[in-house]
Amino acid sequence: MKTSKSENSKTVNHMKQLIFWMGIILLIVACSAQKGVVKVKSNNEEGIVEDSLEYDLETFDGRFETWYQLYKSPAMYRSQQYYENWNRQYVSAWNYNAMSGPRKSFFEPIIGYEYTVDYGFELNHELFYYFQYVEHVLKIQIMQGGPRAGIF
Repeated sequence: MKTSKSENSKTVNHMKQLIFWMGIILLIVACSAQKGVVKVKSNNEEGIVEDSLEYDLETFDGRFETWYQLYKSPAMYRSQQYYENWNRQYVSAWNYNAMSGPRKSFFEPIIGYEYTVDYGFELNHELFYYFQYVEHVLKIQIMQGGPRAGIF
C-alpha cells in the first residue's frame, strides 16, 4: 500500500501537534508541582482583638509534619529568643536564595517573617525545625554555619 506525500505530511503535522501539546502539559505539571516551601500565616478573622492573634506555619512537604512530630521533644527546647535569632538568619538566607540562589525554584516564594512580630514559641520552634529538616534531611543548604538542632 502506497501513501501519498500529503498523507505523510498530515501524519507528521499531527505528531508535531501531539508532541507540542504534551510538552505544554508537562510544563504545566512541572511548574505546579509542590515545592519545599514554608509560609507564615495569620489566623486573624474579622473582629478578633490583636492580643489574641495566632499564627500558623504552612509547609508544603507532608513528610516534614511526620518528621517534626518525631523530633519536637521538649527535652531539646531552647528559649524563644534562641529560635527567633536563628529564624531571622535563616529567613534572610532563604529569601536571598529565593531571589538569586542557584536553587531558586526550591526556595520560592519568599517567607514573610516580620522580625518585629511575636509569633510565639511554638511557631518559632516549628519554623526553626523546618530549616533543620531542609538542611539535614533534604540535604539542601540554606546558609553556612547554621546550628545543629542536637537530633542528628
